[in-house]
Amino acid sequence: MKTLEIIGYKRANLGKSESKKLREEGNVPCVVYGGKEQVHFYAPMILFRPLVYSPDIYFINLNIEGKITKCILQDIQFHPVSEMILHADFLELHEEKMIKMHVPVIFYGDSPGIRQGGKLMVNTRTLLVQALPKDMPESIELDISEIELGQTIKVKEVTVDNFEILNSPQVSIASVSIPRAAKLEEELEEEELEEGAEEGAEEGAEEGEGGPKKEDSGEEKGAE
Repeated sequence: MKTLEIIGYKRANLGKSESKKLREEGNVPCVVYGGKEQVHFYAPMILFRPLVYSPDIYFINLNIEGKITKCILQDIQFHPVSEMILHADFLELHEEKMIKMHVPVIFYGDSPGIRQGGKLMVNTRTLLVQALPKDMPESIELDISEIELGQTIKVKEVTVDNFEILNSPQVSIASVSIPRAAKLEEELEEEELEEGAEEGAEEGAEEGEGGPKKEDSGEEKGAE
């Protein structure tokens, strides 16, 4: 797993006004928990760029005034309009404790469906994974070399190794869409088949109406 360093400084004062001041100065109010006690600190906002604007995931060496704590970014809050980072929560790592992370999905291989004009439609770019820190994957790679037109890759089809995917097994990760031209051709073929079946049914009905009448039974002839 890739590692990133975040340098932080302990907060002397807490509260909304102090947090607002930190943000105005280009810092992010933070907290790290999961250890013996929670530690409130702040860190320069620019150091969060790789965490926020990259699909990669990281373990973080949190350096708070010289004390190093290995952790992960657990939660981050943004301003709804300016998208400024308002607050960040970090979770201290322990080798014997499970953690959860959203792991990016990477596709590889030459799909026959794409060669035929289909397009890879990605429905989810990350999967929620639970694992021990040492087993947490940087990414989940999916082979699409056998995916045909119209086929879908679901969570239940993903091979796991020392980790668990917490998404529903039926969740669609990606699919290869059928080109519009192929869809139209298929719809036209279906319409032609339906029209042919209807014409055949109509012809059968007409033959039944115009066919020979049944002969009178022998009883009726005897009666005459």
